[in-house]
Amino acid sequence: MIRVLLVDDQPLIRSGFRAFLDLEDDIEVVAEAANGQEGLALAREHLPDIALIDIQMPVLDGIETTRRIAADPALPGVHVVILTNYGLDEYVFDALSAGAAGFLVKDIVPEDFLHAVRVAARGDALLAPSITRKLINRYVTQPPPTDTGTVLEGLTSREREAVVLVAHGLSNDEIAARMVISPLTAKTHVNRAMTKLHARDRAQLVILAYESGLVTPRSSPPHPG
Repeated sequence: MIRVLLVDDQPLIRSGFRAFLDLEDDIEVVAEAANGQEGLALAREHLPDIALIDIQMPVLDGIETTRRIAADPALPGVHVVILTNYGLDEYVFDALSAGAAGFLVKDIVPEDFLHAVRVAARGDALLAPSITRKLINRYVTQPPPTDTGTVLEGLTSREREAVVLVAHGLSNDEIAARMVISPLTAKTHVNRAMTKLHARDRAQLVILAYESGLVTPRSSPPHPG
């Protein structure tokens, strides 16, 4: 059962999302909050798998709420998905940097919304092509620092390759096909890279890949052979 916390200052938005989620046998909404401060308290109380958090709220906004959840040692299993009415570049980068596992626009169709919840619950980053493009655009206009490559020194060559593919938005199955390995081995490479780099989730792995210069805005994912 996927346990979900809804955090949004608009009751109609919360009830709409809840209506979709309550129809699913494998998803349970465990609590609702009208602002980030309430959401943080409820996250600590209920320990949800997913926290769906609006980016603009009174008292405590979504990005700061995300940052506090990500920094709380009592909440390591809570995956934050940011909700917004807007697709602004700075929101995307700030949300991912704060520790969000994904970023959804509120006009998403119900089927995609439910899929996104399940993807985030698995620990995968919700980095759709449009979101990846926003991240890349950030580095086109503001190149990453050149002195952070040392953080990658502990990775094996296969782990580095897996990180590059994650940064290009590939799933574990797609990484496996590209690297000509099993999906389980691909997942192992990704997980080991996350552990070595102290990345909370795949979204943070993408940030590190760009910040270290391992991936550049105009690079393409490697092909087998």
